[in-house]
Amino acid sequence: MSGGPLLRVRGVHRRFGTGPTAVHALRDVSFDVAAGTMVALVGRSGSGKTTLLNVVGGLDRPDEGTVVIDGTDVTALDEDGLSRLRRAGVAYVFQTFGLIPVLSAAENVGAPLRLTRVPARERERRVALLLELVGLAEHARQRPGELSGGQQQRVAIARALAASPRLLIADEPTGQLDHETGMSVMALLRGVVESEGVTALVSTHDAVMMALADRVIRISDGRIEGPAGERVGAAC
Repeated sequence: MSGGPLLRVRGVHRRFGTGPTAVHALRDVSFDVAAGTMVALVGRSGSGKTTLLNVVGGLDRPDEGTVVIDGTDVTALDEDGLSRLRRAGVAYVFQTFGLIPVLSAAENVGAPLRLTRVPARERERRVALLLELVGLAEHARQRPGELSGGQQQRVAIARALAASPRLLIADEPTGQLDHETGMSVMALLRGVVESEGVTALVSTHDAVMMALADRVIRISDGRIEGPAGERVGAAC
């Protein structure tokens, strides 16, 4: 069930370089994302998708505009505030999985909880629950190199959910997976939104992901195309 906007983006501009050679990666971008929904961010390579995700998550700062997550103005936070936001409020899933090779699946999922000093018993309970959620309970002791690409991405999703974030940002999460595996990961993300109550902003080229999303936002040359956050039926 969706609620009010968890994410508000207003008038965001991002430029790289100066003068006539400056690249305008984002141009006056504004949109909302309702709590408890999954939004697909769609656009061609170079359209500004990754820059937008980085600005939303506090990995990059806009030149103009504001990003507000659950009442917190991300653009006003100092580095300590951004670190706290990334530890708890916002989580990321990338194409490249980003797992620590020497750690088991369970240890990778539990790593964020170790950083926040969650007690061992509570950490173990949360890790077991998340591995069960992503269908990898029987692979808890295996290291990334012993898992398939799809399984590694499932571990990455479980790790992203470890600290119960309010917003999950996924940048082309199925980009390195075959079609069938990608579909299962996309269905998992849809299920996570419903079971964990998390809000998800997912960049994708995949039509299946668009169909699974509650809304689609299209971006081209750094601008939002049409009414931001159209319902899927109207956008496709």
